[in-house]
Amino acid sequence: MMDSINIETHCTVTELLPNAQYELWVTATNTTGISPASEKALYMTVPSPPVIKQRECSSCPEAALIRWESGNTNPVDSYTVELSETGTVGTENSITESIVAVPTCQCLIQLQAGRQYLISVRAVNIGGPSDRSDAITISTTGTFFYLLENTAHPCLSMSEDGFTIFYGDEEFTFTRCVAILGDLIPVRGRHYWEVEVDDETEFRVGVAYEDTERDAYLGANGSSWCMRHIRTPSRHKYEFLHNGWSPDLRITVHPVRIGVALDYDRGTLSFFNANLEQHLHTFHCHFHNYVHPCFSLDNPGALTVHNGIQAPDYTFI
Repeated sequence: MMDSINIETHCTVTELLPNAQYELWVTATNTTGISPASEKALYMTVPSPPVIKQRECSSCPEAALIRWESGNTNPVDSYTVELSETGTVGTENSITESIVAVPTCQCLIQLQAGRQYLISVRAVNIGGPSDRSDAITISTTGTFFYLLENTAHPCLSMSEDGFTIFYGDEEFTFTRCVAILGDLIPVRGRHYWEVEVDDETEFRVGVAYEDTERDAYLGANGSSWCMRHIRTPSRHKYEFLHNGWSPDLRITVHPVRIGVALDYDRGTLSFFNANLEQHLHTFHCHFHNYVHPCFSLDNPGALTVHNGIQAPDYTFI
């Protein structure tokens, strides 16, 4: 009578590359030799976790645009965006939601206003989903965008947090439409941000289409709108420019903090003295494309952008 022998029928293979395809087969060995190979099986390892590009993400009260890098050399099949809602800002209510089969490395997500979310991304291939990416926190209290440093004029510098723009003492005349752009705002509805300036700085703040010519001043064409401040020996001069034309307006109190209110649906772009809650001017226009917030310094000075804040009640009456 032959004794039974316990032979392992499985094997753990380690140190495989992520998102890679392998052929696996098995042979049996005894004292007389090695058997023919089994049929080959194809196996795909799961991808590496994506990497969310936080400096390229933006949000508003109704949505967020999330961008990420694949983290994989080989293409993946799709991505899954996972949301963990923490309820109204400051509460602990947790609701989980997944958006599956996202085909590219960005996703526009519809959200609830006044909430806070943890957002992460998984890459998916035939082998399954990757681990979660590192999560980022998104709040929908107001419109939030980053300044796009790659659009900044070489004479500008920026603060560490990326929201204060400095122009030094060099003699220079800008020949470009804008000095720096904010993220494209790709969500219909209402958006609000503020710009802090001092009374000696000459600036232009406004919005422009993505295809606006960069060799023209902001407000000088039909694809950009702006508020302009000019310092003359006798007074502060303000213009509200579109297509190179401005209405004849006199502003008696210099606005230190300027509110900018964009309403895609109503077709309005309004400017306010935020400290006084004073309306300055409104452009009425039909926005046929999404726009970038735009900021320019025409002489040495500084300009600070405040966003992610709730629009005051008086801005969208």
